[in-house]
Amino acid sequence: MSPTNAPFCRRDWLKALAFASLSDPGLFAAQATHLAPRARRIIYLTQAGAPSQIELFDHKPALATQFDKDLPDSIRNGQRLTGMTAGQKRFPIAPSVYKFQQHGQSGMWLSELLPHTSKFADDLCLIRSMHTEAINHDPAMTLLQTGHQIGGRPSFGAWVSYGLGSENSDLPAFVALISRPSGPTNAQPLHERMWGSGFLPSKYQGVRMSSGKDPVLFLSNPPGITTTRRRAMLDDVAALNRLKLGESHDPETQARIDQYEMAFRMQSAVPDLADLSLEPAHIYERYGPESKKPGTYAANCILARRLAERGVRFIQLYHRGWDQHNNLPSGIKSQCYDTDQPTAALLGELKERGLLDDTLVIWGGEFGRTVYSQGVLSPENYGRDHHPRCYSVWLAGAGVKRGHVHGETDEFSYNIVRDPVPIHDLNATALHLLGLEHTRLTYRFQGRDYRLTDIHGEIVKGILA
Repeated sequence: MSPTNAPFCRRDWLKALAFASLSDPGLFAAQATHLAPRARRIIYLTQAGAPSQIELFDHKPALATQFDKDLPDSIRNGQRLTGMTAGQKRFPIAPSVYKFQQHGQSGMWLSELLPHTSKFADDLCLIRSMHTEAINHDPAMTLLQTGHQIGGRPSFGAWVSYGLGSENSDLPAFVALISRPSGPTNAQPLHERMWGSGFLPSKYQGVRMSSGKDPVLFLSNPPGITTTRRRAMLDDVAALNRLKLGESHDPETQARIDQYEMAFRMQSAVPDLADLSLEPAHIYERYGPESKKPGTYAANCILARRLAERGVRFIQLYHRGWDQHNNLPSGIKSQCYDTDQPTAALLGELKERGLLDDTLVIWGGEFGRTVYSQGVLSPENYGRDHHPRCYSVWLAGAGVKRGHVHGETDEFSYNIVRDPVPIHDLNATALHLLGLEHTRLTYRFQGRDYRLTDIHGEIVKGILA
């Protein structure tokens, strides 16, 4: 996968790639895999802000008897704290106010906040033992998305785009969607590096689609510019860029040519893709009351299914607003109103249309929340601080066990007691399901071979079907 430094070889490689993509758009993807793929695409439902595992996935009934008791020092064991709770005199235990129930033949324990997702319990592979190195949002989300806490490296989707290419010549391989919460919330900002290409050629970065008049910014022709005139302009610019490419052999020049051509093809493909008015009424009913509002999580879930149907490799939805340092019971209820029904509807549609068999769906955030309350604790209200030591994510679809729970935490949902899964292992496993060996998906930059998992990463064999 690493590019060579020899100009002649790079030129030949570009010519061969261009010829292959023109003659058979799927040929390069088939040749790029290291092993037989289980999944053709990923839909990553990224819940930015850190959903509380204690309210949603990690059932701890014994905590009911521990209300307002101090978390034992032996459990906290000198853990690094954020500046928001480091000054607290006490760390009082806050049991969840929400009830759990077993679902499906698997008997998976899930929260009453997830009545729709719970119907798919037997399709979920729930990891309760995720952990991360970062304790604050930006480095934790950057680590989740790029494999490193400091910005500058390629995002997960960019690595997939680089490794597998696109199945649809009229759409990018990687699309990012961002939704806003419907209720009042503390929504952390998201930086474009989360879907950026880092030091990979810029053609591999994610294309962000918005809910505005133009789903992709600057895609439409300006007033007075016809399609014929745009085509002529692109031909002239491409001729100049090819002259420059012949002199410099700079892959960014080739990337610029490719991006201009992709944008031209997207002018025809994107309007049809983004026109959700083409969906029948029962689809909107299935995805819930927010689904007709552009830019909501529900509308973006419908769009994610349409992108999957059209062969987009990596579809990333970001839903912000899970950062509940106070008023958690009401805040997380509002977030689940936004996300639970649309998530279940997406799983149901993928399953019915045969897409779940070759689609890997991932749901999760950047870290978890503490069992102790941040701020004032009452039986009805409390907050929770950031907690990197353990949290929950789930996967569904291609190649993963169904109705399965992996890993276990202690009685306080504070430390992992069985089968820990770090970020790099999750990423390595997802690449494995796409047919990519994470140690071989590399790119040479400034004299070093880089990869998504850095020098880490093991396949989580316990979750593979």
